[in-house]
Amino acid sequence: MALEKKLIKEIVNITSKAAISCYKFVGKNDKISADRAATDSMRNEINKIQMNGKVVIGEGELDEAPMLYIGETLGAGGDLKLDIAVDPLEGTNFVAKNLPGALSVISISEQGNLFNAPETYMDKLAVSNKVPFDATDLDFPVEKNVKNIAESLNKDITKVNVCLLNRPRHKKIIDQLKHMNVQIKLISDGDVSGALMVTNEKYNVDLFIGIGGGPEGVLAASAIDAFNCKFQGRFIFSSEKDISRAMKMGIKDLKKKYELKEIVKGDSIFCATGITTGELVKGIKVEGNKFTTETFVTHKSSNMSEIVISEDTIKT
Repeated sequence: MALEKKLIKEIVNITSKAAISCYKFVGKNDKISADRAATDSMRNEINKIQMNGKVVIGEGELDEAPMLYIGETLGAGGDLKLDIAVDPLEGTNFVAKNLPGALSVISISEQGNLFNAPETYMDKLAVSNKVPFDATDLDFPVEKNVKNIAESLNKDITKVNVCLLNRPRHKKIIDQLKHMNVQIKLISDGDVSGALMVTNEKYNVDLFIGIGGGPEGVLAASAIDAFNCKFQGRFIFSSEKDISRAMKMGIKDLKKKYELKEIVKGDSIFCATGITTGELVKGIKVEGNKFTTETFVTHKSSNMSEIVISEDTIKT
């Protein structure tokens, strides 16, 4: 069943309010307070919506997070039952240090349709919809994926653009890409927005690869799904605690490669509001008591993908 389009305005309001709530911490070197402000606001706004929502991607387990923890039920009640995935502040360091690309992010779907991802790492692959689905795969060597993309897009391999997190764990991949002389886009943080770069030619990214957050993978997949882009993910477990947690969540095959349709089923609405200006959306603009926000919005069933501009007057 499709989610009603009228929900979009309410969901945009959630991330816009969360973004505005933590804006006062931009450049204050206090990522904990910034995250708390965004989380408190997001929870309050979600609880105003007529629905029964369950957090499947949140701020952690019940013993790790006082609010928006995995399994928490939210909403003002009613017949509408939803899964909720949130990252109230993606890019806590971006806000703390006044760097580009901080976002407030949420995705919703009908209950049972969003994958309940464990708090662990995920090896990911996201590819432009201009590339045939069978041309790339998480299990292919990097060289094969890049060569197939170049061939599919009919461009020189040196013109292929690959995005990944700038982490020591990616040194081997980065070295391989350098050897192939492809264009490399290294990002310091922003796992969700990085994957979303494959959704539009204006971002100039053909392939997003590498290991990042598992929950962020689900959030990114819910947006990518609206563009018919390819996404695959495999969880990476680094401890017995991670494995135990995953098995309690019903994950039996620890090495399974998940396809997009296994991560996000049915209809979904995704919203990401800019706090500081990045490539995806502009940051908050303040004029007196007026706060203007930009939100990247997708709604799968209506083929909606657009930037929504909102204005809020906040008494200070």
